[in-house]
Amino acid sequence: MPTQFHRRAAALCAVSLLALAGAVQAAPPAKPAKPAPTTALTLGTGGQMPAEEAAVTIEHVDLKLKILPKRKAIEGDATLTLAAKSALPRIVLDFDKNFAVTALIVDGKTLPASAWTNPEGRLTITPPAPIAAGAKTVVQIRYAGQPHEAEKAPWDGGFVWKTAPTGEPWIASAVQGDGCDLFWPCIDFPTGEPLLVDFYITVPAPLSAPAGGVLVDVTEKDGWRTFHWRQKQPDTYAIAVNVGPYVKLQDTYKSRFGDSFPIEYWYLKSDDPAKARALFAEFPTTLDFFEQMIGPYPFRSEKLGVVETPHLGMEHQTMNAYGNEYKKDVYGYDWLFQHELSHEWFGNQVTNVDWDDMWIHEGLGSYMQPLFSQWLHGDMEYMTRLNAQRVGSKNQFPIVSDKMMTEDQVYKAESGPANDIYAKGSNVMHTLRATIGDAAFFKAVRILVYGRPDPKPGNFAPRYATTKDFIAIVNDVTGKDYQWFFDAYFYQAKLPELRTARDGDDLVLSWKTPSGKAFPMPVEVKVGDKIVTAPMSDNTGRIKVGDAVPVIVDPASKILRRQPYLEEYAAWKKAADEAAKKAEIAKPAKKK
Repeated sequence: MPTQFHRRAAALCAVSLLALAGAVQAAPPAKPAKPAPTTALTLGTGGQMPAEEAAVTIEHVDLKLKILPKRKAIEGDATLTLAAKSALPRIVLDFDKNFAVTALIVDGKTLPASAWTNPEGRLTITPPAPIAAGAKTVVQIRYAGQPHEAEKAPWDGGFVWKTAPTGEPWIASAVQGDGCDLFWPCIDFPTGEPLLVDFYITVPAPLSAPAGGVLVDVTEKDGWRTFHWRQKQPDTYAIAVNVGPYVKLQDTYKSRFGDSFPIEYWYLKSDDPAKARALFAEFPTTLDFFEQMIGPYPFRSEKLGVVETPHLGMEHQTMNAYGNEYKKDVYGYDWLFQHELSHEWFGNQVTNVDWDDMWIHEGLGSYMQPLFSQWLHGDMEYMTRLNAQRVGSKNQFPIVSDKMMTEDQVYKAESGPANDIYAKGSNVMHTLRATIGDAAFFKAVRILVYGRPDPKPGNFAPRYATTKDFIAIVNDVTGKDYQWFFDAYFYQAKLPELRTARDGDDLVLSWKTPSGKAFPMPVEVKVGDKIVTAPMSDNTGRIKVGDAVPVIVDPASKILRRQPYLEEYAAWKKAADEAAKKAEIAKPAKKK
């Protein structure tokens, strides 16, 4: 998911057969009716999973959606095949209560309205008989209504209804933050991934509806087009709607692993084709980087896809959302495309178990940008990008709280680490790499992502992981205990502070951590033309420097640590911004 930090640095086959006259509906009216307010439970995502949801695996989702642009509405028909891990007296799913459920069918039997309730957005169904452990049950829900509309996608969840420059509807969903339950009945937790999804999207012809997975077919009838996509094990928020007047670029990527797979970009027909082709030309180079540095593209049996969207972007597995308007920066590539693509590895291939582990997605994903700059152009751009991320870090909350968290608790700066899971997480990965060395670092990352150190096409599958899993992997790969490292960088908010003093000819170094725990991070010092390392085994070190010039502590900037001058700058910047805002408000209104 893109960040505010990045912005500052650059930011269904059977579908309801209701036919409407005309091939393409007109653009939405200026002031369409707004949907009813969505409940806090639906807008929340993550936290403590209900026992009934934890007790099932969604083996298959057959999701049929009809998009009605004029009304900003949808008609849905969702059939979920559930496998019970333990006996279930009732079925629980997350689903926005504002949709009108017209039929609820369990194992072919239509249930009376008294058999289900949904007062707050947690749909609770009492089946005709309890479901036995190991049994499967099929739940079908037919519904209709107006999905929650995003006010500031992708940072809040919902549908985006816009008009393309050529006048046709341009629509997208972006629900990472507020959950899949905003438009289909699901299990709105990271571990709620269905094993297989058949997604049918019906839209006014001749619009297109690109989505994740493999395109099975496209059918057209009575002015409507239905796109049937089939996708394996997507993240719940990666099941996404994209509708618009698209043109498709496509090619075949030849991998260093000896195979090939499709790559495609769906862009608005009003765009400059040269700009679209220039972005598309970045796909192979960026894939080369990830496959060399991390490992095989995880979803090569489907595709690598990108679609232009009316919001900035989102990591929708095999059909990433892109809305950066072809902006280039000084680093020579489109950061938004590269960042969202990184999530195919960090987020879609390896998925965090809980939102508290979201740094796995965002910290490693953000580190891929300086790493890509280093891969392309060398150390100067690598360090420049890292420094920009470091300056943007707040250090007010730990990256990992070590407790179950909701998405809001993690992403909102008032209650959690927010952008620090991106920016600070990236710098932590830089320091870890410098501490344990490239070989151990990249091996540990591969094991985290693929579950094995030797990933090759066909020998791995999507997996879940936690912060503790990664710590265990690092310890196993290095043969050392690095809990002290993660205690300092993940589980406390403030950074370790390196204190220095002169004692005669000696430079005296000492580490101080907010927690008071040991932090035996070795420190390099440039003494004249030599690099000397202080082991710091007991948090202290002493190096003879005499009158050598220069004396530079941590000359290669390997260690993320407290820097008071950055705190002073942040305080000055905040005051300056607030003063500028007050001055702007105080300006007299211009006469027309």
